[in-house]
Amino acid sequence: MSTKTIQNEFRGEDRRRFTQALLKDVSALERLLASGMLEEGVRRIGAEQEVFLVDKGLHPALASTEVIAALGDPHYTTELGLFQLEMNLEPQVFSGDCLSRMERQLEDLLAKARDAAARSGASVVLTGILPTIRKTDLGLESMVPNPRYQALNLAMTALRGREYDIYIKGVDELRITHDNVMVEACNSSFQVHFQSGAKEFANLYNIAQALAGPVLAACTNSPILFGRQLWSETRIALFQQAVDTRSPMQLRDSMPRVTFGDRWVRQSVIELYREDIARFRSLVGVDSEEDSIARVLGGETPELRALRLHNGTVYRWTRACYGITDGKPHLRIENRVLPSGPTVIDQIANGAFWYGVMNALASRYADITKHLEFDHAKRNFLAAAREGLSARFVWLDREEISASRLALDKLLPLAHEGLTAAKVSDADRDRYLAVIEKRVRTGRTGARWTVDSLSGMQGHGTPGERLNALTAAMIARQSSGAPVAEWEPARLGDAGGWKHNYVRVEQYMLTDLVTVHEDDPVALVVHLMEWHRVRHIPVEDSEHRLVGLVGYRSVLHLLKESPPGFDASMVPVGTIMKRDPVSVGPTMHTLKAIEVMRRYNVGCLPVVHLGRLVGMVTVDEFVHIAGELLEEKLSE
Repeated sequence: MSTKTIQNEFRGEDRRRFTQALLKDVSALERLLASGMLEEGVRRIGAEQEVFLVDKGLHPALASTEVIAALGDPHYTTELGLFQLEMNLEPQVFSGDCLSRMERQLEDLLAKARDAAARSGASVVLTGILPTIRKTDLGLESMVPNPRYQALNLAMTALRGREYDIYIKGVDELRITHDNVMVEACNSSFQVHFQSGAKEFANLYNIAQALAGPVLAACTNSPILFGRQLWSETRIALFQQAVDTRSPMQLRDSMPRVTFGDRWVRQSVIELYREDIARFRSLVGVDSEEDSIARVLGGETPELRALRLHNGTVYRWTRACYGITDGKPHLRIENRVLPSGPTVIDQIANGAFWYGVMNALASRYADITKHLEFDHAKRNFLAAAREGLSARFVWLDREEISASRLALDKLLPLAHEGLTAAKVSDADRDRYLAVIEKRVRTGRTGARWTVDSLSGMQGHGTPGERLNALTAAMIARQSSGAPVAEWEPARLGDAGGWKHNYVRVEQYMLTDLVTVHEDDPVALVVHLMEWHRVRHIPVEDSEHRLVGLVGYRSVLHLLKESPPGFDASMVPVGTIMKRDPVSVGPTMHTLKAIEVMRRYNVGCLPVVHLGRLVGMVTVDEFVHIAGELLEEKLSE
């Protein structure tokens, strides 16, 4: 088969040609199903590992292409961000020591990745969302220069027709806008695969959907984004919004591109592919000379390149996959809900848990949909993402049960049964399921460890220091090999000193600001300065653009120079504010910011990103940094 590169300009004739190939591929797959050419009676498992790369300051390192080049191994590939890396594990027959073989291979791949990353001044982190990632890390300069990613960004942004609005409410609230698809790169997952025969596919897929919430509840690891505590598995909400191509002006119902789905599968995998073609416009295309129907009619295995490419741009949390092993075509079910981390053994345990319950339920129920309503499965999934082990579910036959009791009383015994039936070694079965049991009994998921660590550091250091400490602790504890249920909480000292915590302005800038508008009265400024004990108040417009700065000296001068009987408190702020104040960007190096403050003889610096006010630094922050440096020097 001759194949050309993915097209950046995908429209008109190119789109029609790709759509024709896509429709042929679906017809070819139907013929494969009807003729019995798909592999049956073989159960394989597999996984894909996504990780983050961080620099010495514990912030995203744009090093993935450099690291992959140094590795020179096809097991490694890029993800969307230059600060991410993906590793593909070899498929294993679901039997014997398959799980420990997966663990050994993953440990080996990670060890090589860590060595290569270290040569580029970077470290590897297994986590669903990197605590130290910031919006400033998500520009197009941080995207892997791959035509597919560039084409996806152009197509998704064009379909949406405006900026991406992200709104997530948990313990805290996050509301941001972004102008490209790179917000997706905040997420990293551990995706596990389960091979299915064609005849059993519908029931197995539905079982995977039923398990999405209950399994996720025991595996959450992504509670923090941009310093805010949101969902137990914030990836779920973030990913859906990050690649949502629906126009906000659209009035009719439509399915998001990241989806749990709206119904059970009734007969075959064809239902999913047909729905995806009908509902989701092709974003990228590829020229292919393969006539997939002709290949099937000739008894050959087709690549189904167009179908696989389109399938890769529709992000079902439970995804159907077509693949080829040793020349034989097969179907797989991909579980995309599990986060990366906290450790290798935690991840293999998560996979073992899912594989075992999948196998057991498939043996017990010929049609799981007779025992669980789809809406309950969907609600369970969202409840698990929001609340983790604190969630409550409606389980089979309308049983209401907590996430932890369901895992301990029902799912773990099922996993034991399913792994035993598959002839997985007793040692593997007992070792990995024990990790899950301890995690659920203690409640110490990765998400809980993260939240408890931040809570323990509250009131100590800056927000940036605490997030740095969290990331440094993750790296150190992952290297120990102990599962997360045995981890000690992160402590501020894990951050590694002032050199890592105060490199860039955004690491210590104040973000909880009080601001005024230029038509507000000076009286408001006076009260805000008194209430919050600040000497400078930024002035912004309704779009949060910085328009000026009011200092206490300007207020004092107004009050002193006002004639008797004149009510200075009613003077509009715009009259006394300093317009176009000196400002800095969030990624500016600390030494440069100090130089700017000294050059212009100012006591504070508004921090502006893309024209909008995002923070403030004052001389007090720099005094704190100096104190940290002095304390470190004295302790040497």
